[in-house]
Amino acid sequence: MKRRTLAALAALAISGAFAAGLPALAQTPPKTLKVVAHADLKILDPTFTTAYISRNFGYMVYDTLFAQDSTGKPQPQMVEKYTTSKDGKQWSFTLRPGLKFSDGSAVTATDAVASLQRWAARDSLGRAMTAVGAEWKAGDARTINLTLNEPFGMVLDALAKPSGFPPVILPERLAKMPATAPLPEVLGSGPFIFKRDEWVPGNKTVFVRNPNYVPRSEPPNGLAGSKKSNFERVEWLYLPDANSAVSALKRGEVDFIEQLPPDYIGPLRADTNIKIGSGGAYQAFLVMNQLHPPFDNPKVRQAVLQAVNQERFVAAMGFPLDMRMAYCATYFICGSPNDTSAGAEPYRKADVAKAKQLLSAAGYKGEKVVLMVPSDVPYLNAEALMAAQTLKSIGINVDAQSMDWASIGARRAKRDAADAGGWNMYVTVAGEFDANSPIANAYLGAACGNTLPGWPCDKRLDELRTAWLKETVPAKRKELLDAFQTRAFEAVPYINAGQYSAANAARANLKGLDKLWAGMPVFWALDR
Repeated sequence: MKRRTLAALAALAISGAFAAGLPALAQTPPKTLKVVAHADLKILDPTFTTAYISRNFGYMVYDTLFAQDSTGKPQPQMVEKYTTSKDGKQWSFTLRPGLKFSDGSAVTATDAVASLQRWAARDSLGRAMTAVGAEWKAGDARTINLTLNEPFGMVLDALAKPSGFPPVILPERLAKMPATAPLPEVLGSGPFIFKRDEWVPGNKTVFVRNPNYVPRSEPPNGLAGSKKSNFERVEWLYLPDANSAVSALKRGEVDFIEQLPPDYIGPLRADTNIKIGSGGAYQAFLVMNQLHPPFDNPKVRQAVLQAVNQERFVAAMGFPLDMRMAYCATYFICGSPNDTSAGAEPYRKADVAKAKQLLSAAGYKGEKVVLMVPSDVPYLNAEALMAAQTLKSIGINVDAQSMDWASIGARRAKRDAADAGGWNMYVTVAGEFDANSPIANAYLGAACGNTLPGWPCDKRLDELRTAWLKETVPAKRKELLDAFQTRAFEAVPYINAGQYSAANAARANLKGLDKLWAGMPVFWALDR
């Protein structure tokens, strides 16, 4: 009777609350991870741009056939099993059963084939596979067949490519849309759903756990394994003011800062409520538009390279001594398996006087150089200001135009001349997975007619890259690697402005930080 009386009183209280216009029962708020993203999100298509913020977005909502584990080894992700012929020319991949897009529709081999065809048209590894006759076809609903005219030793590496156009799987109808513009719709089979109705560009991006996501049974490992999230909701906050971001972290208003501004690394190391983590090795890049003067002339690019002091660049960007290198001679990340100094000797020491001579000999006529300066990412802003100073030091007429990083990401795709709304130079950075080999490093992709902003075009460099890719004998491959880099220092597709280690910061109560991998957004592996 007491239980019935209590139940009646509870019902009366609820009805009274409704009558008073009050909520009947307080709902438990969803378990939410709040992340300070490194940039504002504007392009929602990771197959359209190499911008890391769009790549990170892609990993939240899409999945891939294969993924790299924490050692860099490709592991099956959406694939259940695969086979290859003895000659390496025939491959067959079987999708895991029950895979669905977030709207509940089935993921089929037809979707995967269309997605891979779209990816191959833009990505360096995809184009390399196309060059050896790669042809994708769907067998039954779960079977994907690949036929090659020649063996290609990096098939699995290509399908597990982590960055710079990762091969995400889209619905066929989206994958077949023109790749000349970002996709207008977001529909993936990944761990989260993008909440477009809560998206506020310049402020916040929201994701909720995807109820139709089908995880693997293996635990998270790099980008491989299960991506089932411990959080029901993830919010990316855009806080371009570093003081505001760090203060929010200290107060517990946010859980994680994806890229900690370098000036705050030292002070936060002493805070017991904060954990500082490594975001992996990065290199600073100076990217030049090679469609228009003056950087269409390789001699001008060599002159700028001669003036670059890497130590000053990474110091200006604010990284502590233990997180930066005085000089890195390779295009492929110092300390990586492809580390080489071939061709670097003439540029090992910055020489402004020599750079002025080279610039004069190149016939530079004082053309205005539009340098896009990011205003909202402190270390990129410092890199751009150092680039402006370097250009001016050798007599280049610099027009530094300040804008947010998202605007740079959009403007850099324009092929127009600088005086028609285009650009001449911008700065960026690339993680080790985007710089550690001739094929992974998209900015070394100098095939004429490529779609990469900057549009480098050097037939000899492209031939050497293809030869390196096909060579299987280690000693000969090393010779080709050295020849490739030597040619890169002659053609200068871009300039390496220095190497450093990035850092992230998290509240001490956040678990799973050891699963974060080289700066990749494996937020599904975190917990509180």
